[in-house]
Amino acid sequence: MVGIYARVSTEEQAKSGFSLNDQIRECRKKAGTCEVVEYVDDVSGEFLDRPALTKLRHDVKEGLITKVICLDPDRLSRKLMNQLIITDEFDKRGVELVFVNGEYAKTPEGQLFYSMRGAIAEFEKAKINERMSRGRREKARQGRVLRDFKIYGYGYDPATEQLVVKEDEAVVIRLIFDLFTQPNGLVQGINGIAKYLTDKGVPTKRGAKVWHRQVVRQILMNEAYIGKFYQNRWNTEGMLGNRFRSPEEKVRMRQRPKEEWILLPCPAIVDESTFALAQKMLKEARRRWAGRRLHSYLLSGLVRCGDCGNTMTGRKTKHWGRDVYEYTDIKNTAGAKHRGCGRRVKCDELDREVWETIRTWLNQPEEMAAAVEQRDEPSFEQAEMDRLTKELNKTRVGRKRLLKLFASGEDALGEEELRQELQELKNKEERLVQQLAEWQERVKRMEETGENRNVLWEAANYYLSKAPEELTFEDKRELIRHVVREVKVFQDHIAVYTF
Repeated sequence: MVGIYARVSTEEQAKSGFSLNDQIRECRKKAGTCEVVEYVDDVSGEFLDRPALTKLRHDVKEGLITKVICLDPDRLSRKLMNQLIITDEFDKRGVELVFVNGEYAKTPEGQLFYSMRGAIAEFEKAKINERMSRGRREKARQGRVLRDFKIYGYGYDPATEQLVVKEDEAVVIRLIFDLFTQPNGLVQGINGIAKYLTDKGVPTKRGAKVWHRQVVRQILMNEAYIGKFYQNRWNTEGMLGNRFRSPEEKVRMRQRPKEEWILLPCPAIVDESTFALAQKMLKEARRRWAGRRLHSYLLSGLVRCGDCGNTMTGRKTKHWGRDVYEYTDIKNTAGAKHRGCGRRVKCDELDREVWETIRTWLNQPEEMAAAVEQRDEPSFEQAEMDRLTKELNKTRVGRKRLLKLFASGEDALGEEELRQELQELKNKEERLVQQLAEWQERVKRMEETGENRNVLWEAANYYLSKAPEELTFEDKRELIRHVVREVKVFQDHIAVYTF
């Protein structure tokens, strides 16, 4: 089977079809047969991972394609290295690669010419990027908005290339500033504003139903609302290919030096005095609460609900008019994925039970160390490995089922959807395998070094060197964190996991 690969260079070409029909027509003419499979991409040639190209490479690997026709080498890729990778893959599979504009010969001269054309295409791509960046900066200096930046409260007028106020959203912007700068009993703080907007069903800019506190903070700090909109502020170079990269390889957006920002006046939504007050309150809040807590909790960061899996954090509540401190898995933060099952336990009761357990261990370190090494119940590490193993087996079963559906062709999903689902399950399986290997390595290292015993001995020596009445709250916190990895709270009991 003959495969035809065509690619358009920009989003505008993809939408209008410019050059795409010409590419396919010329490639079909070169093929000289109607039995062809078309692979068409509408993404940049700078990146190797493209949907249609990936499908073509897969079909070549499976032996479905024996000949590939392309208009020009730069349609395969705008980078020489990527061109050579693709060509090498095709050569190893015995697939003939043919270009409409110029022949590809497997001779030293042919390979040299092919490499030269690839280098020239890469140079042209770099020049195009440089010219486009320079043109955008010049356009910004002329007072024109480059595109619709999706700023809440504003729309984009393509005719005048300016930001325009969307009054329905501007009302919400003014409400946010009023709620934040004017004390009231309706909401409290940024998180309260986010919850209030969510509860009232106000949609976000992209139409989401949930407002996050960070979105509200960004609105309060955005100078566009007082008529100061900056362009050329963020450096997004290299981010175009992020959707094809793994999370750790993604390029992050970076802020340019302030002298490179280009100021563009725009219609103001709030007055400058209100905006200035909001900035002052934001700074005071950060300074006032930085590193401070209203109440210290003995088990802070260690407690988790044994049923829903949510972390249990300390909070103050009222009971018959009295202040009561408790650990709870309820999440009130706007946008929280899991609200929790509502489990609550009094701080003093849980603190006392956990501390008595730790105190018993520390009084008998040798027996405890031996018990930890010989215990029947699974350790924290073993429990986590069991969980990962179950999840891994479930993922593998899911992949097998999808592969059967893919082979039978009876599933309602299309081929592309099945391919995407399979890839996601494969990625998940790889992550789980890696995590499981890390835990196994840690357990092995702990067994070799006697880490559990050493940790308990260090804590016990410190505890036994002091009289019980000499131990401060901070001493107890430190001892617990030295020994305990996690405390799980169930309906009728608690489980304390050591290192």
